[in-house]
This record gives sequence, structure tokens and C-alpha cells, in this order.
Amino acid sequence: MRARMALWSSGLTVELREIELSAKPQELLVVSPKGTVPVLVLPEGKVIEESLDIMFYALKHNDPDGWLTENIDLSKFWIKRCDSEFKQNLDRYKYPERFTESKSARPRGEAFLQDLENFLINAAGPFLMAGHETLIDVALFPFVRQWAKVDPPRFAELNLPRLKTWLNYHQASPLFDSIMKKEEIWNLGQKPAFFGRLSPQI
Repeated sequence: MRARMALWSSGLTVELREIELSAKPQELLVVSPKGTVPVLVLPEGKVIEESLDIMFYALKHNDPDGWLTENIDLSKFWIKRCDSEFKQNLDRYKYPERFTESKSARPRGEAFLQDLENFLINAAGPFLMAGHETLIDVALFPFVRQWAKVDPPRFAELNLPRLKTWLNYHQASPLFDSIMKKEEIWNLGQKPAFFGRLSPQI
């Protein structure tokens, strides 16, 4: 999701191949044996397999909305916390049956959400780093959204007014709406589907 948002913001257009993770095509496994998504294959054949790396690739190519203009080191610190600490707790909270120890996941995850709430309280505006959305907002948003969807009544009870406003903004944004349009599952030989703000009409 965050990789798509960065690609859309940058204006880059890519051929999109929507897949079912339960039926991974061999073509995916050839370019990325680990079989996770997203995967971006560049024209020269280089493969980028991490969503954050795809974000940086797209935004370094073109950053019209200024997502990289603010404190990148601080953004990276928070993104690292999210991608490691919070993501681990999210997985255990979302899929407790897959883990032998998941009882501590919810309080630990909620502690991270409280940290984000405090960050927003100290921020100059409704976003984490600036008066507009930047890399940190878009990189963290999909994971906070996932957390909120695990147990909506529980999330509604949490005293996180700033974070909830921030989350609602991103969920209602035109950018989010644009990248959530689903394509048909890809099959070899089908007509290419393009993704991007400046996608060709074919």
C-alpha cells in the first residue's frame, strides 16, 4: 500500500501485476524467490523487494509533494520502530493462533500508538513531521490502519484523538482512494495493466 502511494505521488507509471499470495505465479518467484509483495522490477532488471525501498526509489526519482523535505533521520527512526517493533506486535495481535506468545502484543502495540499520539500533540500541525503529509505519515499509516481494523471497538475506546484524526484523514484522502482500486488477478499473456497517476490509457 505505501509503495503504491509513493509511486502514485511520484508520477511514475509501472505495469501492475495483481497476484494471489495463495497462488503465487512462477514469474514472481523467478524474480523474487522469497515470494513476498510488493516487488518492483526496474527496466534494467534490478529487483527491489521492500516497500520502503520502493518508496525511496520513487521519491528520489520525483518528489512533487515534498515527502522527503523534512527530517529524514527522524522519519527513518520512527519507520524503523514501526517496521520492526510495531509490525511484530501487529502480526501477533492480528494472528494470535500463529504465535506461541501473543498476549503482550496488544499492550505493546498500544504503547507505540500512544507514542504516536504524543508525537502528534507536539507536532506543529495535523501531520507527524510537517504541515503536510511526508514520508513518515505515508510509511506508518498502513500499519496503524491494519491495527485499527483488528478490533474496531477496542480501537474506538483508546484515548488517541489526534491519531484517530490523522488516520481518518489518510483513509479518506484522494491519494488512498486512487491506489485502492483493484485490478484483475494477473495471468501470463493478458493485456498489461498500468498503475500510476500518469498511466497511459490503452
